[in-house]
Amino acid sequence: MTVALLQLRQCLLRASRNGALLHRTFHASLPRAIVRPFLLSDIGEGIKEVQIIQWFVEPGARVEQFDKICEVQSDKATTEITSRFDGVIKKLHYEAEDVAQVGKPLCDIDVQSDISPEDEAILAPPAVQAGSPSDPQQPQKAVELQLEAPEEEKGPASVEKTKTLATPAVRGLLKELDVNIADVTGTGKEGRVTKDDVQKFVAAQKIATTQPILRRHTREFSQADEAQVEQPITLTPVQSQMFKTMTRSLSIPHFLYADEVDVTALSTLRQRLNNQPSSAQRISYLPFIIKAVSLALEDFPLLNARVDTETGENAPKLVMRKKHNIGVAMDTPQGLLVPNIKGVSAKSILDIASEVSRLQALATDGKLSVNDLTGGTLTVSNVGSIGGTYVAPVLVQSEVAILGIGKVRTIPSFDDHDRVVKKDVMNCSWSADHRVVDGATMARMAERVRAFVEEPALMMTRLR
Repeated sequence: MTVALLQLRQCLLRASRNGALLHRTFHASLPRAIVRPFLLSDIGEGIKEVQIIQWFVEPGARVEQFDKICEVQSDKATTEITSRFDGVIKKLHYEAEDVAQVGKPLCDIDVQSDISPEDEAILAPPAVQAGSPSDPQQPQKAVELQLEAPEEEKGPASVEKTKTLATPAVRGLLKELDVNIADVTGTGKEGRVTKDDVQKFVAAQKIATTQPILRRHTREFSQADEAQVEQPITLTPVQSQMFKTMTRSLSIPHFLYADEVDVTALSTLRQRLNNQPSSAQRISYLPFIIKAVSLALEDFPLLNARVDTETGENAPKLVMRKKHNIGVAMDTPQGLLVPNIKGVSAKSILDIASEVSRLQALATDGKLSVNDLTGGTLTVSNVGSIGGTYVAPVLVQSEVAILGIGKVRTIPSFDDHDRVVKKDVMNCSWSADHRVVDGATMARMAERVRAFVEEPALMMTRLR
């Protein structure tokens, strides 16, 4: 700030006090605003578009560097976008649930030009007490009211989108059922609206609307008399990725191999471990099965490979992989996600159980990272946790085998002395890429896994 500018302002202030300044407001050297578009940067992994889940800001809000701007959902994971500038939000280019393109502006930010706090204090208008009879600067008061007006205009409707949380899958369901998210009470974490909340709300609405119709005993509004109504809905990012992945996967010739596995001994071992006072967490069947698969892969490394069909001198070819990154199919509010446990061969069963719990928690909250979702070498799908007994799993394109396990059932069976005994069994269903894996190899691999699961002591002898 120059001395001449400060002197000019003092002269103008003296003139205004003497009545020389008419009803025209003078704006003295306020910080110069620069509107800058905030671009959606490249998230990586070839992602070209994301869906806006929620905004943490609105026009008129002040932000600083690293403040959260919005939360987005890609076909890989959920990410929070933070500000790279200090300034004031001027415009949001998308609404919640819109699809934003990488490299395009998310919002516009007024970035203040550099000004020292000392100069800003000198140039700021003097404080005037409200209602003072000697105050001649009525236009200045109008300017202050005008600056405060945006704060008064903020109402509940303008912040509704930032405080109502829901995943893209739930928002898609809300669109399908034509339900306003503001009418639904969320029972999830931090008030998040879940699928159950939406379904319960719709069920309550149906009861409220059908009871008067039943009392009238008329077929005037009978559903059977209504024409079918179809409403197209855009796929969520997770559904879109699943569509692409499964379409490519089903171009691979699959074959299925299924067997029944006796888990009675493993069930007894689990109960003993979980009943230990020092047990930090309960262990399910899944960590044991994942470890058994990894141990079997040491003898059958072909099942840990991938097929490279890229055009080249030696294409197609097999790419052998040393690390066992076992994927675990998980049912989440966003849909099917398959994070993977890195380096299973170097992990204990307790380590695997902890990693499964960590990934499940992140998947439920939509916080899985790109690293969690990429690099898998073989997948285990635990459909039995929901209730299925048999399954024909579909391969992931970058893998040559997948295991689907059903629920544990208690059945009567004959022991070695022809006595009827109680036995716990589960069905294991394998799918393999028949272009490179033959039935005999798959059968031997499945038999090795079955031996480890049926005789946990045999598995313990192979642990490092």
